Amino acid sequence: MFGKRYAASMINRSAENDQDRRRFLRAAGMTGLGVVGAGALGGLTAGTASASARSAAPMAETAEAAQVSDGAVLNFALNLEYLEAEFYLHAVTGRGLPDSLATGTGAQGGVTGGRAVRFESRTVRQYAQEIAGDEKDHVQFLRSALGGAAVSRPQIDLQSSFTAAAQAAGLVKKGQSFDAFACEENFLLAAYLFEDVGVTAYKGAAPLITNKTYLEAAAGILAVEAYHAGNIRSQLYDRRDGLLGTGLLGTGLFSHDLREASVKLSDARDSLDGPTDDDQGVIDDRGNANIVPADANGIAYSRSPGQVLNIVYLTSKAATSGGFFPKGVNGEVNTSAAH
Repeated sequence: MFGKRYAASMINRSAENDQDRRRFLRAAGMTGLGVVGAGALGGLTAGTASASARSAAPMAETAEAAQVSDGAVLNFALNLEYLEAEFYLHAVTGRGLPDSLATGTGAQGGVTGGRAVRFESRTVRQYAQEIAGDEKDHVQFLRSALGGAAVSRPQIDLQSSFTAAAQAAGLVKKGQSFDAFACEENFLLAAYLFEDVGVTAYKGAAPLITNKTYLEAAAGILAVEAYHAGNIRSQLYDRRDGLLGTGLLGTGLFSHDLREASVKLSDARDSLDGPTDDDQGVIDDRGNANIVPADANGIAYSRSPGQVLNIVYLTSKAATSGGFFPKGVNGEVNTSAAH
């Protein structure tokens, strides 16, 4: 979710020692990067807000956010990359990350659920393979950059968490299960749940970068993330009718409009991350294509780390665990926002 140059700019500002900083810059291949404004630390704990609203925030809140180190921000990103990598790798290979990419500081956890998807179309299989490779590369890069400060993979649930999300969205009834790996359609909906969150998380960081050179690089990285989300959203839009596998082995299939399913998942995300109604499905209120979720000005919306954790923890309250991370994420940035 956080790209290479943005991560490099954060480490460059970090309070970590010089050895850690040099290790990161070698991994990034960008020795000599300048300093990005320390104001980028603001907003780590705040919800989505305009620039004027952030400037009017209480001094105590600003000071608290500024105390979060850049290393903590990178480790927050690493937790999310672990989740995405495990999801996509299981879907395309039937296996997750190797043990060598799961160690680090904090409690190391295993992965519940996940298996290879029987893709029906060559296009979706290739999309999944490409994204899986990207997410694994992100994990490798961030771990190399952070060195001994990298957090370990926390416990991840790819089974009951998807069921809870699907039940909350009304895709399956209470007592039924939703297997994200049962079929291609289920996989696309599960990927949709993650990809839109990733785009909004990175967009939320963009206004905090003060150096224009790095802002341009961050915009390029955000564009790539948006390409991935656009691919998934386009596939869902093109599949008006599909089958959702409710059983753990893909049994008990029933017909469902995948476009409407995306709207229901969108509404569920919106109910978790705050009072504003920003999230959007792949169709609008008139049933027209809505591949690009944007506001009236054609601008994508943002989420803070706290709001991102609301969604992956599956809660609208302040919490340190739940949902896809049953024991929480590792690192200092670990609490969802209270709404």
